[in-house]
Parts: sequence; structure tokens; C-alpha cells
Amino acid sequence: MRSVRFAFGGLLLLLLLLVGGAVIPRPLVAPVEAFPGSALLRRILVLSGPIHTDIAIPLDDATRAAFPFLAEAGVPVGHPEARWLIVGWGGRAFYLETPTWADLKPLPVLRALTVDRSVLHVDVAGEALGSQPGVAAFDVDDKSLARLIAFVAGSFASDTGVVAAIPGAGYGAHDRFFEARGLFNILIGCNTWTAAALRTAGLRSGLWTPLPQSLVISLRLYN
Repeated sequence: MRSVRFAFGGLLLLLLLLVGGAVIPRPLVAPVEAFPGSALLRRILVLSGPIHTDIAIPLDDATRAAFPFLAEAGVPVGHPEARWLIVGWGGRAFYLETPTWADLKPLPVLRALTVDRSVLHVDVAGEALGSQPGVAAFDVDDKSLARLIAFVAGSFASDTGVVAAIPGAGYGAHDRFFEARGLFNILIGCNTWTAAALRTAGLRSGLWTPLPQSLVISLRLYN
């Protein structure tokens, strides 16, 4: 009986943490600055799935210049129909070894639940991405977009200043994986990275958003 109460108490605490993490905003107070009426706003996208989120950045000359190594790695950032650069951060073992649920294996799951090295997954998409299910759009000004791009660029790990794709790693012909900065764990994972990136662009997220659902809820509440 005591073990049942202990388990119930643990589940209740976890639920409270998840709800609180979504509804308590970060930053707590909304930024004073607002976009001037004449400011040119740029759209960014947040792609959410059952357990993971990505960010889509407008793909233009400035974005290509910020990530010059992508074209060298084979990511078709110069394709005439490419409109979005999609970037996601995650645990190395789970991200690389689980392209679909059918590929799920115990060891990558164990590493995702404990501590693992991190990687970034990069792909491109066309204009239709914005109308797909599970995609939320937010408008930011040029300075905010530049801060977001700088955050993402700073998340790539480099070897003596060179950023290179992980050989043979990818889900398709044109996407690539790269080593990333930081360690992945169940408390600080892909969705908290997405939230941190969005905050650099002036968006508000929940205090702690380990799940896509909690991140999406907080983004809708405060932006």
C-alpha cells in the first residue's frame, strides 16, 4: 500500500511540474520592447511531433551565409525551391538510431533517459511546410531572427573551427547530422533546447518544457 501511495505521489508531483513548467512563463515578465509598426517581420516555424520539436528558419542569403558548411555537407540550401532551414537538437544515440518507431532499440532509449552527447539534425523544406499539421508560425523582427540564427549556429560543435557532418548519418538523401554542443538528458532535452532558441528571438516559453505539448501550450499562451 505504501508503495502505491509513493508511486501515486510521484506521478502527481511530475504532473504538477509539467503543468507548472508550461503555464509559468519564461521570462516571467514580458519584454518591454515591441516591434515598431514599420518593422519588417519575418516568420519562423515550430514543428512539433509526439516527442520532438524542430525550428524552421527562413532560407535566404543571410541564413546561407550564417551556415556556410551546410552546402559543403550536401544539404541543398541553394535549391531553388528550398524555403525553410529545419534544425533540431537531440540525444546522439536516440536521434541517429531511431529514424522511425520501428527502429526503436533499448540502448538508445536508455541513453536518452540518462545522459548522452548531442547532435543537430538539419534539413530543408519548401513553401508548403507552413501549412502542414503540427506547425505553428510566429513573426519576429530582423534583430530577433538574427539572434535566433546566432543561437543555432553556436550550437554546432566544431573541430579546430571546422563544422563537418557525421559521416553516413541521415534519414534521407539530403538531410545531415552534426555534432552539437551540450549534453542531452531527460530533463534538458530537445524541447527545452527549442524553447531556449525561441527565447533568443523574443518569444516567451514555459519555465520548463520537456514535452512538445507543454512547449506548444506555453507558446500559444504567451505569444
